[in-house]
Amino acid sequence: MQNSVALYRTLERDTGQPVDWREVGSVRLASSRERWSELKRAATTARGFGFEMHLISPREAQERFPLITIDGIVGAAWVPSDGYVDPSSLAQALAKGARAGGVKILQETLVTGFEHRGRRVTRILTNKEPIDCETVVIAAGIWSRAVGALMGVSIPAAALEHQYVVTEALKDRDPKLPTLRDPDNNFYLKPEVGGFAVGGWEMGTPSFHPNGVPFSFAQELLAPNMQRFEEIALATAERIPAFGELGFKQLINGPIPVSPDGEPIMGQAIERDNVFVACGFTSGIAAAGGAGRAMAEWILQGTPEMDLWPFDLRRFGDFHSGTRALHERAVHAYGSYYKLHYPGEELTVARDARRSPLWPILKERGAVFGSKFGWERPNWFGGLTDEPSFEGKPNWFDAVAAEHRAVRERVALFDQSSFTKFELAARGALDALQRIAANDLDKPDGSVIYTQLCNERGGIEADLTIVRLSAERFYIVTGSGFAVRDGQWIARHLPPGLELREVTPAYSVINVQGPKSRELLARVTDADLSNGAFPYLAARHIRVGYAPVLALRLTYVGELGWELHVPSEYALHLYEALWQAGQNLGVANAGYRALDTLRLEKGYRYWSSELSPDTNPYEVGLGFAVALKKGDFMGRAALEQIKRQGVKRSLACLLMDGFVPLHGGEAIVHEGRVIDTVTSGGYGHTIGKSIAYGFVPSELARETRFEIEAFGVRHPALRSERAPYDPERRRILA
Repeated sequence: MQNSVALYRTLERDTGQPVDWREVGSVRLASSRERWSELKRAATTARGFGFEMHLISPREAQERFPLITIDGIVGAAWVPSDGYVDPSSLAQALAKGARAGGVKILQETLVTGFEHRGRRVTRILTNKEPIDCETVVIAAGIWSRAVGALMGVSIPAAALEHQYVVTEALKDRDPKLPTLRDPDNNFYLKPEVGGFAVGGWEMGTPSFHPNGVPFSFAQELLAPNMQRFEEIALATAERIPAFGELGFKQLINGPIPVSPDGEPIMGQAIERDNVFVACGFTSGIAAAGGAGRAMAEWILQGTPEMDLWPFDLRRFGDFHSGTRALHERAVHAYGSYYKLHYPGEELTVARDARRSPLWPILKERGAVFGSKFGWERPNWFGGLTDEPSFEGKPNWFDAVAAEHRAVRERVALFDQSSFTKFELAARGALDALQRIAANDLDKPDGSVIYTQLCNERGGIEADLTIVRLSAERFYIVTGSGFAVRDGQWIARHLPPGLELREVTPAYSVINVQGPKSRELLARVTDADLSNGAFPYLAARHIRVGYAPVLALRLTYVGELGWELHVPSEYALHLYEALWQAGQNLGVANAGYRALDTLRLEKGYRYWSSELSPDTNPYEVGLGFAVALKKGDFMGRAALEQIKRQGVKRSLACLLMDGFVPLHGGEAIVHEGRVIDTVTSGGYGHTIGKSIAYGFVPSELARETRFEIEAFGVRHPALRSERAPYDPERRRILA
């Protein structure tokens, strides 16, 4: 959006086409204490990005937008660079600038089909002349899903009804009046032709052509529904009494695109090598300039200059493309647009679709499930209803602390069946993966190799585990939400004749972690689990009870432990055998919230927070996983240069006394200057401190004292040079 503002400021000058850009700023109201916490969090994050956003008092909000009442307002946010623009003029200016750059725009031209050669679209067929093409971008708004279907590309973008009202002119309206949002009252307002345009987000809004918007539907409006809009209108009139006195020119109802999570969909199509997608923009005008720039970078360079994982098409999979799941989630995302969004909140719709064989027994034992990529995963145990919090401890804090202690002191079982699993088995598999992975895979059979997959800039595209079963057979394990992203990255870089096969449903995973894990596992297997026979980062085929198991000795919590990969039909038997054998060892169930607190203490990184295409292995402390001497691989030249020149920043672990509400995005401050934002944070139940990770520039490498600004409060933070928990790795290697 910052890039969009920068474009709109200069577009009229550069094209000669008026766009009527009004940079009047915006006021966002907090009409509740929790909303005020949300705004304080957003303002802190904005500081870390160098984005100008000010927290102001209710009276100051009224001074900027005099028409509001301030009853119930706790505070507000002021963004001076916000504004509004005439959509038609903007479209004409963009088109004029494009034509000046050599673009040919064909109007009244209907796409009817396509021709392809292998995975590449070579020609677009239309109701006029065919168009030969090197690159195709599907940016067709509400028609994108249908256009994608023509090309064999799955795009999970629904079309939903959206209503807003345009009022009669307000006498003596200030031309510099800013835009206004009151999310607690579920409305937004922008000046419009002397009056106002006011809209909101109706829960349960109807879907529009769930199976795909027909191409025959053009620039048409739908029948307005004042009964549905009434709640938004009444809330607006309560906040802005003048609105209630204005007549309505028109209640406009039209379809808009919405994705399953309400965020845009961008990036390269999975099914085609030269097709890109840019759709699902509910705030299309606000994002258009920045989105266009990012797409140009993506097409020309292979990756955008900034990490766009939250918008990446690959965050969705087959589950999200089903019509029922897509529309249930899209309708919920639309209706929740202005709802309070707590850190770690879970969806309540389109649930219980993908369940491990352990789901029934874990639910019986108090599991509270979250949703990831359609999978149901235990977040914690204890049966408590989720009551999240911005600035306080959530109601599950103590339950997670107990699971955390069970892992550190005894032994616990994690159901991680949702892990994405791939197999690559064919002649040439080793050579192919050696060219993709940064670490050296030429290890003895039965080795577990932790590695990153880097792009040509040295940025981390994936962070995963590769098990070498033999020189021609590899088993690859990555996160639940990275099935499409990581699978696509590997598949695109394999030579012809090699095929990556996803085997996620075939294998369940039970993770056994804790100082008593060897003792527990030894009770149900005849395998030798000693360090000599089964060292750290080894894989062995063993029998546990009746079950054939691929056991991997590794950990993401910093304890002695094994991941047990088992054919799914044996999963329940394996769990029961471990549970029964561990009763006098104090065996416990543990969930993903405890997993996160444990990995924070141990200093383990997570892709999409500490790790991303914007980070390289050396600056995040993973240089040990880069094998520069093994031969050529993707990103090697860039990584050699980075190592030779030194990093410009490094990932730091910052510790604070007591409990500090950390959710990621907090500002890292040094001597009063914001230097970056927290990548992830939380509370370490073993060390009794709050933990934050974030990047510190190299010129501050010797500095140890920082501050973390959370919800407007600055907390002293000491930099720890080593992992807060067991830096010598004695527990892992026990």
